Amino acid sequence: MQIEKLFYRARVALWRTRAVLGREATAWPMTVEVSHHIDASEPDADGFCDYHYEYDVFEFTDGSVTFLARAYSDEPEKAAMMARIEGQDHHLLTRRDLCHPLFIKAAAYLRAGGKTDLDWLDRRSRAYVPLT
Repeated sequence: MQIEKLFYRARVALWRTRAVLGREATAWPMTVEVSHHIDASEPDADGFCDYHYEYDVFEFTDGSVTFLARAYSDEPEKAAMMARIEGQDHHLLTRRDLCHPLFIKAAAYLRAGGKTDLDWLDRRSRAYVPLT
């Protein structure tokens, strides 16, 4: 199993190199999974909740790297890129991630879906930074 992962990462690296050099590399497939979540407190005696959050989580992957984004239902034009996953390692984002081909494709996917106000969660400051 580990050898398959190693060969897969090598194929991804070769494809990215050919794409950057403009050597007719075909587009690497991006898989998108969207899941809907509700996080709410138990209703009180009057039926009201102390908190109620409804959001979608987007997982963009090329089989080697995954980027996570979240979009709250009450702000349809907003989304935030949250983390990068490689294997079992979860990382908050860095400026270097903003140039990753999968990140760029993920941001384009969100924009095409109406998410025009994009942020990213910066590892260093732990703050949301507008994606320009």
